[in-house]
Amino acid sequence: MTPILAGHDLHKSYGLTPALRGAAVEVAAGEILAVMGPSGSGKSTLLHCLAGVLAPDRGQVYFAGARLDRLPDRRRVELRRTAFGLVYQFGQLVPELPVVENVALPLLLAGRPWGAAVTEARGWLARLGLAGLDERRPAELSGGQAQRVALARALVARPKIVFADEPTGALDSAGADDVMEILVAAARDLGTAVLIVTHESRVAGFADRVVLLRDGDVR
Repeated sequence: MTPILAGHDLHKSYGLTPALRGAAVEVAAGEILAVMGPSGSGKSTLLHCLAGVLAPDRGQVYFAGARLDRLPDRRRVELRRTAFGLVYQFGQLVPELPVVENVALPLLLAGRPWGAAVTEARGWLARLGLAGLDERRPAELSGGQAQRVALARALVARPKIVFADEPTGALDSAGADDVMEILVAAARDLGTAVLIVTHESRVAGFADRVVLLRDGDVR
């Protein structure tokens, strides 16, 4: 299958410490790929290079056939509002905003009218079992609820790919399974690709394919 996202010969160092040493990975449209590896193996750095958050020191990143790593910052930020969804271990919700506005945020930043953005956000909250929590603040949610809000925010713009960085790392086993089942089901419905980085085999078991990252290179 033609990859929607590909990284080739990726190198990235922090000072004198190498994080990626020639890593290469491809994700097909609609595929759920897990990148496994121990702490310090370069998983998060790889995800951030593929998502355009970081620029690799060497190598190439392609999204939909075009060089992502050569795009200006403004264009890469725009892609992260429209074509990419990001989910982090601790959700990273905006504490001052109610749940519904947290979910609507990518649409609002992309210029969607407030009413339309909030209506779409409420639809996703209902879909993810969070109806009735629209006006709560993140501090009023359980860990599992907060991570489902983060999933709704990542999916609300119907992205081409979701990047999930240890999305269940702060949850117990039952909560982790719940979040992964919701993410996989929603991605299948949308035809969205998902790239998950994790050190947990239980989480990787939800993926279509698993690759191993060790010492900054994919094995």
